[in-house]
Amino acid sequence: MAEGNGSTVTEFFLLGITDDPQMQVIFFVVFLSIYLVNVIGNLGMIILISHDHRLHTPMYVFLWHLSFCDLCYSSAIAPRMLADFLSKERAISFSGCSAQFYFFAAFVDTECYVLAVMAYDRCVAICNPLLYSSAMSKKLCIQLLAGSYIAGMTNAVIHTTATFSLNFCGSNIVNHFFCDVPPLLSLSCSDTHINEILLFAFAGFVEMSSLSVILISYLFILSAILRTRSAEGRHKAFSTCGSHFAGVTLFYGTVIFMYLRPTSVYSLDQDKWASVFYTVVIPMMNPLIYSLRNKDVKEAFKKLIKMK
Repeated sequence: MAEGNGSTVTEFFLLGITDDPQMQVIFFVVFLSIYLVNVIGNLGMIILISHDHRLHTPMYVFLWHLSFCDLCYSSAIAPRMLADFLSKERAISFSGCSAQFYFFAAFVDTECYVLAVMAYDRCVAICNPLLYSSAMSKKLCIQLLAGSYIAGMTNAVIHTTATFSLNFCGSNIVNHFFCDVPPLLSLSCSDTHINEILLFAFAGFVEMSSLSVILISYLFILSAILRTRSAEGRHKAFSTCGSHFAGVTLFYGTVIFMYLRPTSVYSLDQDKWASVFYTVVIPMMNPLIYSLRNKDVKEAFKKLIKMK
């Protein structure tokens, strides 16, 4: 890596998803609809959980932060992507590009750990229900959430600093719809070997450490469910954890596909569509997954509507 930002590039041009004018209009309408559902759904979950005191339990506090992360990292990408569909000038400043990537990476990495915390919470609730209140104390919940945000932001600082300290002295055309590490590394005229190692090592640590907590938690959950004699109890446990596991599978599947592959097999054109899925589609799906399958959330929503 070059020391400092010795770059002669002051701005980047984002190619976006397509150059076809007709498709741009169609994509604008589709992704605007998705983003509106995303904002309404996640903001609605945040308001609902904040408003209803019955939802002030660890599970819903973690769900509040999941919605917050979804809203933040998708909002770092989607508004800019929507504007580019209607604009011929797709320039983004060097500092704007670095800021976009930082906020995206910070909240995506934080969400990885929030999902792990949610899995641990369900594990304690199902495996040790009598000790749940004391085990998941308010102090521990705060520590787990603070650790998630600190880890996410630290990882984002490392990648942002490493990527935007490179020299960009050639083409400034980014074959993507937002500032992400793989397409930016392909533009650099510096040696990016260290950056590739950092990406694989730190992204791998975030993904594998949080995913390991999730898988271990679900092994304990599955074991506890199989020991439950009551069919109603098994159904309730599966219902509680099913939505979380669905969200985890969607999120980790696309993120691992994007960042934990050798750089030799990267295809930026194909990766655009994988990026669309986890930057725009998954944040929209999470509130739907958790609300439609959750009796407490639906009752709180009905109560709020009646009060209004």
